[in-house]
Amino acid sequence: MPYITVGEENSGAIDLYYEDHGQGKPVVLIHGFPLSGHSWERQLPVLLDAGHRVITYDRRGFGDSSQPTTGYTYDTFAADLDVLMENLDLWESTLVGFSMGTGEVTRYLAAYGSSRVNKASLIAPIPPFLLKTDDNPEGVDQSVFDGIMAAIVADRPAYLKAFLDDFYNVDKLGGTRISEQAWQLSWNVAAAASAKGTLDCVPAWLTDFRDDLPKNNVPTLIIQGDEDRILPIDSTGRRLPALIANSRLIEIPGGPHNIGWTHPAEVNQALIDFLAEK
Repeated sequence: MPYITVGEENSGAIDLYYEDHGQGKPVVLIHGFPLSGHSWERQLPVLLDAGHRVITYDRRGFGDSSQPTTGYTYDTFAADLDVLMENLDLWESTLVGFSMGTGEVTRYLAAYGSSRVNKASLIAPIPPFLLKTDDNPEGVDQSVFDGIMAAIVADRPAYLKAFLDDFYNVDKLGGTRISEQAWQLSWNVAAAASAKGTLDCVPAWLTDFRDDLPKNNVPTLIIQGDEDRILPIDSTGRRLPALIANSRLIEIPGGPHNIGWTHPAEVNQALIDFLAEK
């Protein structure tokens, strides 16, 4: 299993697990909370068949990567991505982030530039700024995030159950677009993640990306379901075309948060068409 070392905590290395498949221009897939790189299984074969080299990796604290108790900020997440990009010597790449992974894409482009990147895609995005403030009335009340953190501390497995129900809109799509077994797989992966990392990711969700977005100078495709209960589209995706110069939004009717699983045909076609554009 391949790993890249991105730091140290006391006597142990902090290693990121990654997979690197296929040939062609690289597509780097950055997963959402609280899953792992394996959550891209409905996109990976399609991208490979279209002639792309596809790289997935597990964010620190999740999947098969190390589970340190530090570094759950977007500055560190972007630095981890930069180590991956440099170690694999990736050029002319497309960065594709889902949910929390869209923060890595946004902060990476702002902090490290686009010399290695040709395009970006933000699926169910967390930018521009999730927290409701006086100058960000479209955001979500702080009390919501305080409640999430309290629920994680009180009973993390139970919180994950409620979270994943809304992740897939199980009450509407269960048994059709998301099976009980696929839902259970997501819970298993989420429950195996770092408890400390799971908790520490919540404050990271409140990162203000509004100064980062104008620094994104690559063509950017935004895809989001219009019934996203995790990151409401009016607070996130619908705001982005006005904030990223060369971007466009595709809305998927009836789509929940994890549209990559529930609506793979629509998501995959949008990605393949976008990657093929000159």
